[in-house]
Amino acid sequence: MKKSETYLDFCFIQEVTGDLVTKVQAMFEELFKYERLHWYLDAKEESGAEIVVAEVKGMSRFESEQEVIDYLEENADELFWKTLQGYQFQVLPV
Repeated sequence: MKKSETYLDFCFIQEVTGDLVTKVQAMFEELFKYERLHWYLDAKEESGAEIVVAEVKGMSRFESEQEVIDYLEENADELFWKTLQGYQFQVLPV
């Protein structure tokens, strides 16, 4: 199986509930459980919104950015799409 260096950045935003970072952590654990990816989550509150910026990197089976998008469209839950406000992907086949 081919592996690629993978860099995924996400920004999630919702009204302040105090649990968005926990929800994002759980989403990533489920979405990326079969990949060798690690993530760092930075959470903050600003103007009544809860913001989580996620940096995901490591080795994955994805061969292109489009493949990541297709995977997320098939596997990410409603909360992922409801709170996702932006993303940037870079996939570099080895």
